[in-house]
Amino acid sequence: MAGTDRTRAEKALRDIDTTGAPAVILINPQLGENIGMAARAMLNCGLTDMRLVAPRDGWPNDSATNAASGALVVLENARVFSTTTEAVTDLNLVFASTARGRDMTKPVVTPRKAAAEMHEAWAASASKAGILLGPEAKGLHNDDVALADAVLTAQINPGFSSINLAQAVLLFGYEWYQASIDVVEREVPISAHTRPATKEELVGFFEHLERELDNCGFLHVKEKRPSMVRNLRNLFQRANLTEQEVRSLRGIVSGLATGRGGSGSGNHD
Repeated sequence: MAGTDRTRAEKALRDIDTTGAPAVILINPQLGENIGMAARAMLNCGLTDMRLVAPRDGWPNDSATNAASGALVVLENARVFSTTTEAVTDLNLVFASTARGRDMTKPVVTPRKAAAEMHEAWAASASKAGILLGPEAKGLHNDDVALADAVLTAQINPGFSSINLAQAVLLFGYEWYQASIDVVEREVPISAHTRPATKEELVGFFEHLERELDNCGFLHVKEKRPSMVRNLRNLFQRANLTEQEVRSLRGIVSGLATGRGGSGSGNHD
């Protein structure tokens, strides 16, 4: 990082509390320029946790650097993942940014509402949050949306609702930054003996449940299996499970599987 850009970045973050700031997860981004402009929008709003899932043109990318306009602190700390699942493993609360209906039963919130919920979740139980944004040409895949707790949709002109990646980041980031100015701490609503489940723990439970459902023949209709799996995952995403609840559910699945002679595999209490 050039000295001038480093000084600008340090100054940009000096008076901003980024504790609990959400991750911005770009899935299969296609152009380095768009990644750079998204980084610029992030730093505008005090966001620094950029995660890239299988960027098309590889990483690092000179085009991203040139388009970042000094937001190199975001690019230099960006992390690259092979899959969306890997990118959200440490998160507790995830929003999927999409303007299209997905035929899924999920809450639909505005950027303002999502920002408020993220601040509340962090204040209540240090829940880490993130926002998923799909590739420029076609948006998020349904399997990515299924990993989210809610759909994030900006209320803009329905006759012309197409926005680019950086615009989407700025719409959300602005609302998050505004909400961070006057956050009221709230009483912890869950037991001090547990915490919100991470996506890694949830995915572990999902895969455990789906494996036993395959074993017992519940998911035997091949063409229906993907939608049935997504529906089950969406159901449990809406439950806002704690780490202890996930372990209990895995114990129930193992108990039922063992009772009918199944594998009963999976780590749980």
